[in-house]
Amino acid sequence: MDNHLKTAIVYCEKNFGKMDGKTANGLVRYSEEYSILAVIDSTLAGQDAGEILEGKNNDIPIFQDLSQALEELKVPPKYFIYGMAPLEGMLSQQERGVFFHAMEKGMHIINGLHEFLTDDEAFIQKAKTCNVRIIDIRKPKEKKELKLFSGRIFDVKCPKIAVLGTDSAIGKRTTARILTQKLCKSGLKAVLVGTGQTALIQGARYGVALDAIPEQFISGEMEAAVVEAYETESPDVIIIEGQGSLSHPAYLSSCFIIRGSRPDAIIIQHAPARKMLGDYPNIPMPSIESEIELLETFSKSKVIAIAINHENMSEDELDRTIVDYEEKFKLPTTDVLLRGSDKLVGRICTLFPGLEEKLKHHL
Repeated sequence: MDNHLKTAIVYCEKNFGKMDGKTANGLVRYSEEYSILAVIDSTLAGQDAGEILEGKNNDIPIFQDLSQALEELKVPPKYFIYGMAPLEGMLSQQERGVFFHAMEKGMHIINGLHEFLTDDEAFIQKAKTCNVRIIDIRKPKEKKELKLFSGRIFDVKCPKIAVLGTDSAIGKRTTARILTQKLCKSGLKAVLVGTGQTALIQGARYGVALDAIPEQFISGEMEAAVVEAYETESPDVIIIEGQGSLSHPAYLSSCFIIRGSRPDAIIIQHAPARKMLGDYPNIPMPSIESEIELLETFSKSKVIAIAINHENMSEDELDRTIVDYEEKFKLPTTDVLLRGSDKLVGRICTLFPGLEEKLKHHL
């Protein structure tokens, strides 16, 4: 355990390893902010979180409930993180009780839902009584502090790469994070701009939860996050996390990400074995062909590579799909979790010669 990180339990009842458990899944895989000591999911109690996600042990146990977790851990973690992203975005009565229990044990609450607990009088009083804090990750700033689109994005001179996709909860954030890390390890200064609650909880230094901002200000806040990253870090390249998909009938975030960040290139994330939209089982997934066409038409930028989500695919199916996609689309294709991100780094550096030159100097 990294002693510099804040200790935390992640609550993910009946959803760990699943689509709606994406916040917990992401935190178990990686966090710059929190040391995850345990996950709560009664359906997987007794198992190891790493085994569930990656097939290998990471020493993060899964417990039946909060009482068992606190008993086994001996010393209560400092934070209780709600690790799910359900479509309705609201707490159930049972979950409210779990939150109250956590506060009674002295744990601060990290809430990524659309329901803001800092507006709930019962939570306000409970937090005060227990001397703990509640942090609503998605809660936007006051309207007077929100920014409209200004055009300052055109002053950002380094390449901006957006990782967009064909559905929600399909791996865009994971690909964006792994790609950013690989670029940095290669010798470039890369910065990730987060656009959702999970990236922010993981510790992304730049970004905003776009889907809770009034529509008039979303592209402006997106622009402001990218400009802040550029002016503060002077990066060689900026990687932008996508949300939802441009074709998705329920989500508009991709539109505002494109409008506000003006990406110079796009990496598309797709799950070839996913037949229906994750939260809408009656709506078929778009084809990767149609999404590429839509993204390129809307953004006026090119899709430069494909990132695959291997859900419900065997190793052989994944390898065949990578070969098929590269032959069909003439685009580098990989699954960053299982096959790494070297192809994506190579593609970016080839398309933006200034980056390749910086790598040569680094070597």
